[in-house]
Amino acid sequence: MIKATIFIPTYNGEDNLAEALTAVFNQKVDFEYEVLIYDSESKDQTVDIIKEFAGKHQNLKWHQIKKSDFSHGKTRQLAAEEARGEFVVFLTQDATPAHDRWLFELLKPFELNEKIVGVVGQQDPRPNCVPMMKYEIKGAFGNQGVNNGITVYQRNDNDVKGVFTQKTFYSDVNSAARRDFLLHVIPYKPVPYSEDQLFGREIIDNGYMKAYSANGYVLHSNEVPLKDYRKRLFDEVYNMRLLGSPVVNYSYWQVIKNTVKGSSQDFIRILKDRQYGFVQKMGWFFVNPLFQFEKWRGVRLGNMVVLNDDEVLKKYSLEKGELK
Repeated sequence: MIKATIFIPTYNGEDNLAEALTAVFNQKVDFEYEVLIYDSESKDQTVDIIKEFAGKHQNLKWHQIKKSDFSHGKTRQLAAEEARGEFVVFLTQDATPAHDRWLFELLKPFELNEKIVGVVGQQDPRPNCVPMMKYEIKGAFGNQGVNNGITVYQRNDNDVKGVFTQKTFYSDVNSAARRDFLLHVIPYKPVPYSEDQLFGREIIDNGYMKAYSANGYVLHSNEVPLKDYRKRLFDEVYNMRLLGSPVVNYSYWQVIKNTVKGSSQDFIRILKDRQYGFVQKMGWFFVNPLFQFEKWRGVRLGNMVVLNDDEVLKKYSLEKGELK
């Protein structure tokens, strides 16, 4: 019996995919698992990498789908329907399991309570990624639960339904869910983006439990080029608005203030960061503020545009813009 299906959607993922798959197939577990990949018409060496691993591992199955058919929610639900494992593990192409017991640790919380239907694994930023991204990832997951253990979240009577909170936080960069739950109780909704945050909210709102596994962690950074970073943040904010997040209006003056504040805080962190060498630190002192600026420009745009306007999406969205 297959206990877990590890699903990885790919698109132009040659930079980290081989490293991720090597770590996936090096897992030390006493149960059977399979790997399922859907590739969305990659134009780089991604498919060659997949074929190479498929030739070595009989438990890897893959398909190629049209780029225009990909949707973060719909595609993951289709994978759950095809999966044969009791649990479906969701991993992105740029997330590398950090050790050979990652899969065991990610699935371990399900043994605690049958009402635990989803697990989010920790993410640890790659050492040399953009400082702003590194410190944001560390902050987000540092607040999710205890180190070296499991934290369980459940709704209480005072919690307001329909809002996104620390309890509902969910990330499909590194997560797992009961397959039966996805097929028969709460499926992934066919939304283009932020399907994980919506799924996490529905878990908590409907009285189920979410767990956070600090030991089931991966190496992952949002390695988006500076030229695309504003669009990446636009997508995040815009799509959370589609799911009901309130609008937060930012003036251009606030964009400048937030850029200066964030850059100043990062400056101190960079000085103390032993993972960066002297030359790297000097470079980041100049480049990191540019990422801060593009971040807040994207946040501002995502809050101010009209929803469901195709022309707006073609202009400002990274995901939709790629389909032009």
